[in-house]
Amino acid sequence: MEEIHNSAQLIELIDRIGFLPLLDSGIHGFSAEDIVAADCRYVVFPEGGWDWPLWKWKGSIITEGQHVYGKFFAGKAGFISREWWPDFCNYRRNKHPEPEEGSIEDAILLTLAEQGSLITRELRALCGFTGPKMRSKFDGYVTRLQMATRIVTEDFVYPVDRHNNEYGWGWSLLTTPEQLYGRDANLCNRTPEESFARICAHMHTICPYASDTQIQKMLR
Repeated sequence: MEEIHNSAQLIELIDRIGFLPLLDSGIHGFSAEDIVAADCRYVVFPEGGWDWPLWKWKGSIITEGQHVYGKFFAGKAGFISREWWPDFCNYRRNKHPEPEEGSIEDAILLTLAEQGSLITRELRALCGFTGPKMRSKFDGYVTRLQMATRIVTEDFVYPVDRHNNEYGWGWSLLTTPEQLYGRDANLCNRTPEESFARICAHMHTICPYASDTQIQKMLR
């Protein structure tokens, strides 16, 4: 793949190939971090502080490029084009059926449906996960719902300092794909098995060096 120097080039690439993990995917060279130019990667300055252009591009790629973002690849974050989202959603929702009524996952989705979108800590508080050691437990539920294509990231929210400058790693603004894109965006006229076969075949065209095991592990 060609070297990427800015968010516009990355948007064009995701449009073309359909799937792109943000960081290590388990397939050599197949991640945004692998293909961006060296000056777009994470760097720590000798005097303190850091810079990571790729990390800062995520919000604009989601909002400007209309790409779906979440923890979709073996629990790790990445981008999916809107063209490929219906097939991916079709396959994953068959593999991970809708949460049972009254379950924690169901409560999380109901809270998002009522609120529209929330950053993770707000969602966690509204769902009652406020005690000690609750953060990682709650994050596990949210990750599983993202893997099931029930939750996506709408944007990223950053705190600002007294000069109104954004800082820090930012917070994911979570919502459901139905609220962000509409219910029709999830519809697919293939069976889940056909969608999965189609995705795997496509992955072999964009990662011809990857084995079946590597691709299926990333898509599991």
